[in-house]
Amino acid sequence: MEETLVLTEEWDKTFPKSDRVNHRKVTFHNRYGITLAADLYEPKEVQGKLAAIAVCGPFGAVKEQAAGLYAQTMAERGFLTIAFDPSFSGESGGQPRYMASPDINTEDFQAAVDFLSLQEQVDPERIGIIGICGWGGMALNAAALDTRIKATVASTMYDMTRVNAKGYFDGEDSADARYEKRKAWNAQRLEDYRNGSYALGGGVVDPLPEDAPFFVKDYYDYYKTERGYHPRSLNSNGGWNVTGCMSFLNQPILQYSNEIRSAVLIIHGEKAHSCYFSRDAYEDMIKGNPHTENKELMILPGAVHTDLYDRMDVIPFDKMTEFFRDALK
Repeated sequence: MEETLVLTEEWDKTFPKSDRVNHRKVTFHNRYGITLAADLYEPKEVQGKLAAIAVCGPFGAVKEQAAGLYAQTMAERGFLTIAFDPSFSGESGGQPRYMASPDINTEDFQAAVDFLSLQEQVDPERIGIIGICGWGGMALNAAALDTRIKATVASTMYDMTRVNAKGYFDGEDSADARYEKRKAWNAQRLEDYRNGSYALGGGVVDPLPEDAPFFVKDYYDYYKTERGYHPRSLNSNGGWNVTGCMSFLNQPILQYSNEIRSAVLIIHGEKAHSCYFSRDAYEDMIKGNPHTENKELMILPGAVHTDLYDRMDVIPFDKMTEFFRDALK
């Protein structure tokens, strides 16, 4: 059922390899038949069934970047983890390349739960997920849909449907603005069909304009420098297809977040341009939800968006470890 993927066996991550965990490449498939590639991290000298965590994100990144760092670090703390590339990107399958889908990408998380649930070393009743940046929103959506997910962390999250439909800081929240986006995307569809290929939208801007807003500089500092650059990362290179996120415009992903019964921890930096996504998502999640005792919003003083990608002195791994150990008892 799974296609054969060509996976890089050398260590090509943006972070050093830990000598406290075992690492290997694995593949699994989602409900749409797309084969996904992942790095599996396992604590050395494990005994008995382990709690497991699937990690993905940021949006436009690959598993060799922030997701892998989170997965390896949580494996050092006793969890079996995987960091995976979503459909249509990185080493995962799916054609055409560089497309995104609120449905398929939520399904990617559920497929990761399928895979972990059937691993001999894993207790299928103790599975959690971590979504970073745009995958934080996908993680919340998966938690609302998948009752097997017992704990969810959304770190420095984006709601990708909101930002596509309303623009940054909701600055394009009008019917006219959305109409102009639809016109442009549909014109691009015809151009792509005529050309027989999909035009790329471009990754993080390079060179960086002097008048670039801070959040663009923040992304540049991660994706375009030795700190976080990776040759398979969309954001580090040519970006998503121009029409890659078109379906996000009409499909809110957090419609039923206030029906999540399992544990949720939302983490964001106080100074992040994106902090409003987490604040609003948390409020929406607990509004009318009878299961609020296991929900928490953690705001980190002074932290910006990409600090939660790779800053080991900023990412609250102690808090996350405590959260997952309590929720995945």
